[in-house]
Amino acid sequence: MSSSVQAGADTGRNVFTVSRLNREVRVLLERGLGVVWVEGELSNFSQPSSGHWYFSLKDRDAQLRCAMFRLKNAVLGFTPKAGQQVLARGRISLYEPRGDYQLIVEHLEEAGVGALKREFERLKVKLAAEGLFALERKRSLPRFPRRIGVVTSPSGAAIRDVLHILRRRFPPASVLIYPTPVQGAASVPAIVEALQTASARAECDILIVARGGGSIEDLWSFNDERVARAICASSIPVVSGIGHEIDFTIADFVADARAPTPSGAAELVVPDRNACLEALARTSERMSACVRREIRSVNARFEAALLRLKLVHPGVRLAQHAQKLDELEQRLASALSRELRMIETRLNGTTQRLNLAHPGLRLTQQVRRLGDLEQRLAHSMRAIVHDDRSRVADLLTRLVQHSPEHLVREYRLKHEAFASRLRHAWKEYFARKEQQIAQSENTLAQIPPAYFARKEHRLNLAITTLNTASPLATLARGFAMVTRPDGTIVTDARSVAVGDEIEASLAHGKLKARVTGKE
Repeated sequence: MSSSVQAGADTGRNVFTVSRLNREVRVLLERGLGVVWVEGELSNFSQPSSGHWYFSLKDRDAQLRCAMFRLKNAVLGFTPKAGQQVLARGRISLYEPRGDYQLIVEHLEEAGVGALKREFERLKVKLAAEGLFALERKRSLPRFPRRIGVVTSPSGAAIRDVLHILRRRFPPASVLIYPTPVQGAASVPAIVEALQTASARAECDILIVARGGGSIEDLWSFNDERVARAICASSIPVVSGIGHEIDFTIADFVADARAPTPSGAAELVVPDRNACLEALARTSERMSACVRREIRSVNARFEAALLRLKLVHPGVRLAQHAQKLDELEQRLASALSRELRMIETRLNGTTQRLNLAHPGLRLTQQVRRLGDLEQRLAHSMRAIVHDDRSRVADLLTRLVQHSPEHLVREYRLKHEAFASRLRHAWKEYFARKEQQIAQSENTLAQIPPAYFARKEHRLNLAITTLNTASPLATLARGFAMVTRPDGTIVTDARSVAVGDEIEASLAHGKLKARVTGKE
């Protein structure tokens, strides 16, 4: 039951998708704010291959993303730079893929001139709200003015052009000049005073406010509010002829009629001498008024239709996609740059590993290692040979020491030495005995024969014992000393195996034999 209640609650909600919400917000922003002017410092300027411009406008506390498409920036007379103070006109919109709001710039200018233009627009809006520009208050110009007043500089080219046109088109009209400076700080009070004087005297049927062309700074005196209010307060119809055809001032909007140039103002205030031309001029003026009204009406309907079209126009989507394409292009370029850096890093690593694994380097290392091994082998061989020689010499010494011949020689030498000592001892013994005998001859006769028999018997026993202990006597009795080929003496039958070679040392000579069995 709870799930059904939840489902019923969900059906009563107006749930937006992210795309729909961004689209609705974009429509609200574009429809609600319209055209706006923004001044700021330009930064983060970029121009992809598509030709569109992307940048930011910032001040001390905030920044605003901006986009100016190629068809708009192609007509600019300059390329903006980072850090430049600019004035931008455009419409607030929303870049739907990211949900970022931005200014779609339609016009861009440097802020030095822009400040004056903003002041111009501000005063224009203010005076229009007060009704100073209303067509209802504009007076019709006299068809045949008798006296024409001209508020301008008496030494400029404008007065000469005006006088020339007036003499050519309508000689009967007289001209009254109200000399005044038209540029500089003192020009505004002078222009206001001249207008007030002409209005108070009422000497003229119509007034021309004229000045030659120049920059917006040169024409700024005619954008002053005091001049505009003086023109509006004039009791005489005023025609403005200021600057060139493309120049517009506040005085042009307040005046009863505006001419593109001073010469145009002179032509506007006087008729032509030809009546047909006068009739044609009147008809043309009526037709022009109808056309202007129709154009205003058509423009109003066109603006309304254009606004509706912009909401659903493919160009909006196309601009969004173009901007997204530029963003993807930048991301692709960044990704390619990162990939190239990674490939370069891997290539450098592979090159280093290849250099380390190069056959020439490995061969050099192997040759060096082979040389070390040869030196170590030679040293080891010398050490081994030295050790083997030492062991051979030691074994040889031990072999010689344990050789049966050596042992026999030693035993012989020992036996001979013992026999020599024994003979010497016997000689000494016999000598002593002879002395004793000689000394005891006197007493021998006194000794019984049995005593001599016992002594002889003991002497024989000693000789027999001595012969028994002699090694030669042992060998003479038929015994043999058995050794291995290496000279070691065999004392146990278990120490040799069947088939081993042995040597038997006898009392006279040696025998070589092979073991055929053991017990």
